[in-house]
Amino acid sequence: MTSIGQIVRRGGAGAAAAPDPVRDPAGTSARSRRGSPPVRRLSLRTRLRRDGALLVMVLPAVLLLGVFAYVPMLGNVIAWQSYSPYTGFLGSPFVGWANFERVFSNPLFIDAVQNTLLITAFQLVFFFPVPIVLALLLHSVITPQIRTTIQSIVYLPHFFSWVLVVTIFQQIFGGAGLINQTLRDAGLGSGFDLMTNPDTFLVLLTMQSVWKDAGWGIIIFLAALSTVSPEQYEAAAVDGANRWRRMWHITLPALRPVIVLLLILRLGDALTVGFEQLILQRGAVGADVAEVIDTFVYYQGVIYGDWGFAAAAGLVKGVVSLALVLGANKLAHVFGESGVYQKS
Repeated sequence: MTSIGQIVRRGGAGAAAAPDPVRDPAGTSARSRRGSPPVRRLSLRTRLRRDGALLVMVLPAVLLLGVFAYVPMLGNVIAWQSYSPYTGFLGSPFVGWANFERVFSNPLFIDAVQNTLLITAFQLVFFFPVPIVLALLLHSVITPQIRTTIQSIVYLPHFFSWVLVVTIFQQIFGGAGLINQTLRDAGLGSGFDLMTNPDTFLVLLTMQSVWKDAGWGIIIFLAALSTVSPEQYEAAAVDGANRWRRMWHITLPALRPVIVLLLILRLGDALTVGFEQLILQRGAVGADVAEVIDTFVYYQGVIYGDWGFAAAAGLVKGVVSLALVLGANKLAHVFGESGVYQKS
């Protein structure tokens, strides 16, 4: 039979061990006295048993990435060779940095770089904000049915190939296109040919990119806006904030991480401005305005057979793109955003 003294002693010991909810609601003093529990590291076998299903699911994607992305990187060795596909890697002579010297001294490569940066800068100003503006407009539509219908219509061209996109623009803006035929029938002159005009080629590229890919950006930004609680808009409206104030202080801050992330990815892709789109229209407007780094590498390597020189040019492009991603990501960390990755 338990005595009263034992009960008191047990109660006292229990009271001493339990944290006081008034003086120490979180129990930090008791935890500090006991010390933090040691972290138990799971064995490799346990982790494989626990995550086996997930590893099996991701294995095909990893294999495809390795075969088509990382294994071909070994072929960059031809940038230091006078490579010939008939002799292979082992039979091609080593030329050191001669191919890179040719790349930086080639005026055609310099022109291709200038065209690439010009197209990227133009589309960064006139194309990148378009999905943001359209997402804000769709987000302001109250009826979900109308919002879904408009989003589906705008997103549909994303599934079209560039061959179909260029063909559609040719049928509308070409010399024998719909607009010119209408102007001739109305007696308003001979019309114009936007598809072969080098002076308006930047505008043409941007129009095609907006029509084809703006719908994809709208989906990303609308997904970011869906995380904003409607209570924030209601509270701001109660406090007297008008529509522009709510957009400036609630909507745009919610989009800022996504905007920064896509801007970083766009800068990393700055030297890749659309190989298919440009090579389909290069002959119509001329290489002076349509030659970019990707088309330059294609023609030098595949068409003219100068494989080492083309590989050196492509490798320069890859290194610069990596530097742009790392620099933009570092700048995002300075402004308090996570960017593409963040150190743990």
